[in-house]
Amino acid sequence: MALNLSQKQEVVAELAEVASKAHSLVAAEYAGTTVSQMTAMRKKARETGVFLKVVKNTLAARAVEGTDFECTKDALVGPLLYAFSSEDPGAAGRLIKEFAKSNDKLQAKVVSIDGKLFPGSHVEVLASLPTREQALAMLARVLTEPVTMFARAVKAVADKQGGGEATAEAAAETETA
Repeated sequence: MALNLSQKQEVVAELAEVASKAHSLVAAEYAGTTVSQMTAMRKKARETGVFLKVVKNTLAARAVEGTDFECTKDALVGPLLYAFSSEDPGAAGRLIKEFAKSNDKLQAKVVSIDGKLFPGSHVEVLASLPTREQALAMLARVLTEPVTMFARAVKAVADKQGGGEATAEAAAETETA
């Protein structure tokens, strides 16, 4: 169904707003994907904070002007599905990678993050990025490791000098008191 000018302007405005706030973009060729597969992908996209849209490439090229994804304008060729990660940079990559496993016709063609254009094969790299929670857990582990190592070293020195038994007895006395 052909869109009139005002509908095209609405689509471009919506995509431009999403692109201005998004962390990453994956454009994938979707020809041969069934309706049920697309419906499942859209449902999963809503759950994971990914904006998924099938739109003409000329409209998408206009929408990404002035955003970090402007570098993708010349690479937007063929029937493409656009997946913008709005919350987690790797979410779009994980979504496309997950659905490409069960559908070999779904292939990532363009990946963009931080204003840089990458080939579709980089969807693996994007998908492997940790989520915010995973990154915070890794940071917490890195920050607590020196303290843990210091505590282990102090305990080892105390045990070697025979003070380990005295500290264990003192801990037992404070628990009973």
